[in-house]
Amino acid sequence: MHRIFQERPEILAPVFGVLGVPLSAKATVDAVTTDVTETRPLERRVDTVLRIGPSDGEDFLLAVEAQSGKVAGKEWSWAYYIGYFQAKYGLPVLLLVVCQDRATAKWAAGPFDCGTSGWTALRMYPLVAGPDNLPVITDARTAAKNLPLAALSALAHARTPECGAILEAISNALQELQKTDPDTAKYFFDFLEVTLGKTPAGEKWKAIMSTFVSYFPGRGTVRETAYLEGKAEGKAEGEAKGILFVLEARGIAVPDSVRECITSCTDLDRMDAWLERSRTVERAEDLFAEDPGLPGAGSEEA
Repeated sequence: MHRIFQERPEILAPVFGVLGVPLSAKATVDAVTTDVTETRPLERRVDTVLRIGPSDGEDFLLAVEAQSGKVAGKEWSWAYYIGYFQAKYGLPVLLLVVCQDRATAKWAAGPFDCGTSGWTALRMYPLVAGPDNLPVITDARTAAKNLPLAALSALAHARTPECGAILEAISNALQELQKTDPDTAKYFFDFLEVTLGKTPAGEKWKAIMSTFVSYFPGRGTVRETAYLEGKAEGKAEGEAKGILFVLEARGIAVPDSVRECITSCTDLDRMDAWLERSRTVERAEDLFAEDPGLPGAGSEEA
């Protein structure tokens, strides 16, 4: 979840607004090394570190941590990060913890005290973004205006009933964005699939994506199926796998006769047409509506 702050820094202004921390809309954002290892053989790395340069104030560093649950002693790693960056760069340091559940967010908010009876030597207050303060964005037009915040909203609410509506809004926004900025659309398609993973929300997102006919290479995402690999190599079996994948992801039953027709076909042009139809047909047999002699062609019969 922290990577979106590196790759889409425009998300900082709305997130800071949610947290009640002022930030200039014209602030500059630069990535800082995340390695906080000293000479001792103990490796420490914070998830993401950004240097923020407000147009109307002093530069500061923002350390971002994605936290999926309470981890004993993690708060003292955070305190170490803050102290290390303060000493190294001589700049104020803020810590932002991004969470997906309320219990973790409540714990991460602290405050965390270091001291003994009668005296506190250090008190740490992380900023926390999670289900309680990140907005639920279910309107496609709102999602389109601020896709990074909509994506973070989907992650923060991935375990809530509202997540399905958020994902639908984002998918509608991305469908329009593909026409004008396919690279940005690709980023958010893949970002959500990778970060949602194999959760129920992740499975829903894969089902939504399976209805899009655009395929892009990536990190093993749903759009980089065996269809893509097979097509790149000129192999019909790759396209067959892609067609079957889309149908099955949409919950459409594939009779044996249809499966046999798809897997035995060697005409790549015909299979391209079937792939196009696979995202809209109501029955698997409807793939062959314009192919005389195949199951379902020209009739409602299988």
